[in-house]
Amino acid sequence: MDTNAITDMVASRFLKYITYWTTSDRTVEETPSTPGQWDLAKALVAELRGLGVEEVELTSNCYVIARLGAGAGKEHCPAIGFMAHLDTADDVSGKDVRAVFVESYDGKRIELAEGRGLDPALDPDLARQTGTAIIHTDGATLLGADDKAGIAAIMSAAEYLLAHPEIERGPVELIFTPDEETGKGLPAFPLGAVRAAVCYTLDGGALGEVEAECFNAYKATVRFGGTVAHLGYARGVMANAALMAASFALMLPRSESPEATDGYYGYYCPTNITGNLERATLECYVRDFDPHGAERRVAALECFARAVEAQFPGGTVTVSAALQYSNMKDAVAKRPEAMDTLKRALANLDIPFRLRPIRGGTDGSRLTEMGIPTPNIFTGGRNWHSRTEWVSVPEMAAACRVVVELVRLWALNPITAE
Repeated sequence: MDTNAITDMVASRFLKYITYWTTSDRTVEETPSTPGQWDLAKALVAELRGLGVEEVELTSNCYVIARLGAGAGKEHCPAIGFMAHLDTADDVSGKDVRAVFVESYDGKRIELAEGRGLDPALDPDLARQTGTAIIHTDGATLLGADDKAGIAAIMSAAEYLLAHPEIERGPVELIFTPDEETGKGLPAFPLGAVRAAVCYTLDGGALGEVEAECFNAYKATVRFGGTVAHLGYARGVMANAALMAASFALMLPRSESPEATDGYYGYYCPTNITGNLERATLECYVRDFDPHGAERRVAALECFARAVEAQFPGGTVTVSAALQYSNMKDAVAKRPEAMDTLKRALANLDIPFRLRPIRGGTDGSRLTEMGIPTPNIFTGGRNWHSRTEWVSVPEMAAACRVVVELVRLWALNPITAE
């Protein structure tokens, strides 16, 4: 593979894609939740057609599905899919991203806006990039490597494959999805239009990292009903809904929070509190790799609710919990060829294989539930959802090369269709 050509393609595409403001909104039920995602989706459709891809569809809910035809003699092979998401998280602004391209990082601290910085003394991954190209945010916004690095890798792989017909390939499916960051789990996804027997998301981190298991994820909405009285005459009468919500949040174990856990430890995370004296709402994420552990945590929320009611006579607390996605580990394991082929692709490219759990989820988690095993592949991004986000250009290019190699390997040893 022409590594230099791939690197140039990936870097230029990434810098273009991050100019699109695609921040999603977890408070909006419609899909997509924001209009900017349409802009990037339409741009990708136009770009794919410009590359000569004839089968390109943009659905009414902003899902892009494109297909590269198989090479001669490989038409019988089941399709392999690659997926990335259009949106960026709403934790930090994704509007007017001003990226900084560093062609050869010197290994020193990088100063960012508002006193922020990227410090290799505190970030071993960054220190290891000395002498290589990186792209980082200026500190005013996030960068958008999550997941525009994945989109850039997939799109560049498509261009490379089309320009090199000598690379054997079966049918290839490219899928770009809206609202992954909202945790909706592919609402309105046109599963019937997807032909892939296996799929891979490109939504991971450092070089060689592969993920085939994730959290069982619930979103809980806790509603507090208070009893309002004049503050001067409230004794023995008022139940303050805003204070009830705060009391509930403080009952969530600090030792089981995102900032206190790693590895396979689950957590509770309150993400939003709104309200007043009469009505308040708290939204909380519940995460656990063990489904029984996740159910235990949801049950604990009910216990906390009863405890708050006991503290605030006259007040009411209701908990509604909805499953967002499930751990994909067992479903991926049922099709071991998906991971086996990925391991072979990395080995062929001299990329170390590092299996780790996702402390979160991807659209691949939900697609796996739908019946298409979808492990997750690295993209080179770091510090996602933050103003200190950066991406390694060589690692982003390596992700593209993995896509090309996976296509080649599946054509040589196609998965058995079910």
